[in-house]
Amino acid sequence: MHRITGKGGGDSLIEMSPTESFSDDVNGYHHHASSSTGSLQQGQSESPLMPDVRVESCESLNNSLASLAPSDCSDCPLARSQTLEQINALTGLWRKRALFLKYRSRIGKQKLSKDSVFFRDGVRRIDFVLSYVDDKDCEKKQERRRIYEANLKKAGLELETEDKSESDDGKTYFVKIHAPWEVLATYADVLKIKVPFKVNDMPDDRELPMNWLSTPFRLPKEIMHPEPDYFTAPFSKSKSDFFLIGNQDTFFSPSTRNRIVYYILSRCLYVSEECGDKKGIKRLLNNGSYTSAFPLHDSRYWIRSKDGNCESERYDLYKHWAKFFCFFKEQPINRIRNYYGEKIGIYFAWLGFYTEMLLFAAVVGTICFTYGFLTYDDNEWSKEICSEEIGGKIVMCPLCDKKCGFWKLSITCNSSWQSHLFDNVATVFFAIFMGIWVTLFLEFWKRRQARLEYDWDLVDFEEEQQQLQLRPEYESKCTKSKENPITKEMEPYLPVTSKCARSCLSGATVLLWISLIIACIIGVIAYRLAVYAAFASIMKDSPTNHLEVVGPYITPQLATSVTASCINFVIIMILNLMYEKVAVWITDMEIPKTHLEYENRLTMKMFLFQFVNYYSSCFYVAFFKGKFVGYPGKYAYMFGSSLRNEECDPGGCLIELTTQLVIVMTGKQVWGNIQEALLPWVMNWWGSRKARSHPESLYSRWEQDHDLQSFGQLGLFYEYLEMVIQFGFITLFVASFPLAPLLALFNNIIEIRVDAWKLTTQFRRPVAAKAHSIGAWEEILNGMAVLSVVTNAFIVAFTSDMMPRLVYMYAYQPEGEMNMKGYINNSLSVFNISQFPNNSMPEEGENPVWFNSSITTCRYRDYRYPPGHDKEYSHTMQFWHILAAKLAFIIIMEHVVFLVKYFVAWLIPDVPTDVKARVKRERFLVQEYLHNYEVEKLKMQLSQQGNKECTCTPMIYPTLPKHELLSEVL
Repeated sequence: MHRITGKGGGDSLIEMSPTESFSDDVNGYHHHASSSTGSLQQGQSESPLMPDVRVESCESLNNSLASLAPSDCSDCPLARSQTLEQINALTGLWRKRALFLKYRSRIGKQKLSKDSVFFRDGVRRIDFVLSYVDDKDCEKKQERRRIYEANLKKAGLELETEDKSESDDGKTYFVKIHAPWEVLATYADVLKIKVPFKVNDMPDDRELPMNWLSTPFRLPKEIMHPEPDYFTAPFSKSKSDFFLIGNQDTFFSPSTRNRIVYYILSRCLYVSEECGDKKGIKRLLNNGSYTSAFPLHDSRYWIRSKDGNCESERYDLYKHWAKFFCFFKEQPINRIRNYYGEKIGIYFAWLGFYTEMLLFAAVVGTICFTYGFLTYDDNEWSKEICSEEIGGKIVMCPLCDKKCGFWKLSITCNSSWQSHLFDNVATVFFAIFMGIWVTLFLEFWKRRQARLEYDWDLVDFEEEQQQLQLRPEYESKCTKSKENPITKEMEPYLPVTSKCARSCLSGATVLLWISLIIACIIGVIAYRLAVYAAFASIMKDSPTNHLEVVGPYITPQLATSVTASCINFVIIMILNLMYEKVAVWITDMEIPKTHLEYENRLTMKMFLFQFVNYYSSCFYVAFFKGKFVGYPGKYAYMFGSSLRNEECDPGGCLIELTTQLVIVMTGKQVWGNIQEALLPWVMNWWGSRKARSHPESLYSRWEQDHDLQSFGQLGLFYEYLEMVIQFGFITLFVASFPLAPLLALFNNIIEIRVDAWKLTTQFRRPVAAKAHSIGAWEEILNGMAVLSVVTNAFIVAFTSDMMPRLVYMYAYQPEGEMNMKGYINNSLSVFNISQFPNNSMPEEGENPVWFNSSITTCRYRDYRYPPGHDKEYSHTMQFWHILAAKLAFIIIMEHVVFLVKYFVAWLIPDVPTDVKARVKRERFLVQEYLHNYEVEKLKMQLSQQGNKECTCTPMIYPTLPKHELLSEVL
């Protein structure tokens, strides 16, 4: 074999010599040849159902047409008429022959299993399928396909084409691709794919105490571990007899086979070498030369394949994993990895582990919520608010200008009770617990990930070999080349000026969209300010006030909060849909050099945008609302407008943050699951409407998969993004809603099965890809874990009323008792109504009937000196004491949680001890076995050369003692 054109050693294709691959006659039929051409085999009997038609060979028919060439007497009318009659007769014969061939091919197709994943010979496995619609008006596409498929054959792949007459729509051609052993062995060597060479002899002693309790949640052992455990080593074609190769056809798994074939497809030229370096199946899909490219599922998902050579792993996955009634069972991670590849397998492993860890957070959060519910009657400040003797006599200042009247504190009775469910002592404990839980989750995931790396042969996974390969798009768009200082080969590169210009344009686009989000959030805030006055004016005489059950809960504050949250959610979803396309476009425009670089750039852009999009409204309610309102007579206004800044009601802003969090979080999860499950199903149902009218035996495996949705290169990216956004909700703002982990747990139980169901039943089989970790998402999770400690500390200190209550109880309780009596009166300041400016006084008719001129003062939420004092309306000393207590709490909580976090991270090793031992054992065996293999091989070579008298071991391969070999490995 010898190499053909390519940029670098890693990206060059390998041309197979005639002795290393089958001939073109075996590879398949001529380009664009109908599948029916091969359906007439010698000695095959004709169907009795067909009319008695003598079908001539193509060669004889061509000879007959050639014999009709004009002769010397062609001008003779009689000769001309005879020639026309002969042409008409032959044309009719051609039509009959075409109908006959189509019929015969359908009969032959009917005999084949519709779940067959093999060529027509029933031996060669279909590793990949390309489809296209032949556009006779576009010769460029035809030429591209012709050259591309010719180059695929040069690379050693075998092709077989199904004619459009065999497809369910009558328009689509299917090119089936098979990779023979020589191609698989060659590229397995190039890609350093690990294969078994010895059965694992180390016992698995991972039995946990009281393991029998988990029996109902376990799957059968043959489902969880379908293959025995082996020690593995990178494949070497020159040492193929070193590995445990039983059957060459099944040695490489289907997922490995389609990964190798896709590697070739991505780097094969589709133009002649003189016309440039245009290559790759992605570009052919983009320019319409092919309509799809996909590996095949091995069976239908609801029934096992009748072909004994088909593994029916898809059916097993659906039965034991994708069905919703398996929600309480563990996931068959090894089967997922074997079928879909390591990249998808590690996503489901991470999602399953995340869901398991959520169970602990959900239990503790439920306990904290239950504590708030059980201490409902011990809530002294709510009793004071609801009391007619205290709250019923406290007149509060208007909450907005002109349209809001004076009101009594007792009308916030229900909201204060609701706030206590989330704003209690348990909130502080839960905020600290979640800071530690996040650390435990990330550290234990590192251990689980290390175990998966070993089990899935990813310990020595070379990121440079797999992910740092040049993207075909980068190679095609970069016209300049320079020498690689490592490989000393010429490779394409992007000039610094072009790279800087593209990066600046990309950064400006991201900033523009983030500014758009902030503008939308400001618009929602303006809506809240403007509509609150309207709700307050309308709802004071609303019929809902007289409803016994829900009437007291329907307040202007609640109506404003709920409607604003819903509007904000709709804006979030619209901006999200728009930005997804923009993020992909600007990332493509940057022309990242490698696949890893592309994914990391897109990840950071999407996450930064989503972070601002989903969390900005929660940050506003938690840290800005009610903090800059001023005081009566000197209110603060939004950007100098007539809209007065919002203030929290006496129940606090925490309950409003809870409302915002519940609406955005649950709304996103419900909408996401509906969209993920319903949209692919509807599209598949509509796309396969024609095929449903065909007999089952005529609906082939490649046609069935062609009618499914494409998973796409970024399919897994959006799954990670969805879960990381949810992770932010349950960590950044969990102090305001202890039930958030419980909602996330329920969602994830459904999410796992929905993702499994759609991947198994609604999508084509993705191309297998390797990944040894969750990539850039791990760093994002670590960053959010650190940020969550800060946000929860600020929520407890500034958003909840925990600190003001504790300061009052310990320092300002007038009777010196450790209780909250008198807290409400202490937390409200006094303002002289006569000092209200005209633009703030309520209009006539806005005040309630009980308000009269004898009421001279109103109360507002703050710590300021009363009118007539030397420091009138300036902050009291208690305000500064509370502020100091808040800052002290933040510092103490952050240091305590961070100290525990880093101690736990130091205490828990990233790699389990038994995994370290197994890795060392495997490396030792690889060294020992390879050494012995080379020695024996050299002995055999020397003996064949007639040196039989030399029985000593050659000095170039000395026999090393095991302890010396082990020291080299370690």
